[in-house]
Amino acid sequence: MKVPQHASPKGKKVSLFITCMGDMLYPETGMAVVDILEYLGVEVDFPAGQTCCGQPAYNAGYWNEAKEVAKTFLRAFQDSTVIVTPSGSCAAMVRDIYPKLFKDNPEYLSEAERLAGITWEFTEYLVDGLGITNLKARLAGQATFAFHDSCHSLRHTESKRASRVLVSNVENAQVIELEGEEICCGFGGVFSVKMADLSGAILEEKLDSILASPGQVLCGDISCIAHINGGLARRNTGVRVQHIANFLAGAIKKNENPI
Repeated sequence: MKVPQHASPKGKKVSLFITCMGDMLYPETGMAVVDILEYLGVEVDFPAGQTCCGQPAYNAGYWNEAKEVAKTFLRAFQDSTVIVTPSGSCAAMVRDIYPKLFKDNPEYLSEAERLAGITWEFTEYLVDGLGITNLKARLAGQATFAFHDSCHSLRHTESKRASRVLVSNVENAQVIELEGEEICCGFGGVFSVKMADLSGAILEEKLDSILASPGQVLCGDISCIAHINGGLARRNTGVRVQHIANFLAGAIKKNENPI
């Protein structure tokens, strides 16, 4: 799918959309995003009225219910000039689905289209929006990293390229390929609930790839991370997938001269 054109976000305040899964399961990822943006001198706010983007209801076929949730999103971010989220799937929902969801509701369509045009996935915001490919970050020693690419990040954002650029420019970090890196982890939102057996079978193949990898696996979508880490925990392994924002925040040099 063609990535929509955005106006330049440079010099504009960012509104963080943490997502419902991020808020409930990985709030530290939202904090990592804020740490990185503030390190770069970006002003960040957090609209308190935000909840869910409505994707679960939409994917389940409950479009009217999804609209009600989306209206809450429109209200929460009505004063925002740039929205950044650590989730390719939620970015895709706002960018690709909101204009379709409200196409017959002119009272909401204009705002839905506006927010669609200012919403960025976190890594594409850094690389494509701000033009930053090197965060001047480093690791204490050599380490290897691979990636699981979420389906939405592959098809709706430029996250695959952006994530690898950012990590490859961390001092002492080497990027390698994960076998089947573009294959779905099996989560698929409500798919993992409605078709749990199939979802679990897909997950098992992904777990095998991760456990066979010599590198730490990073991902940019909290939903995938939750699904994969649940499977890794059930296998009684200490291996876990990490969100790229958590990794980058930990690798940033603590210096007085940020970018």
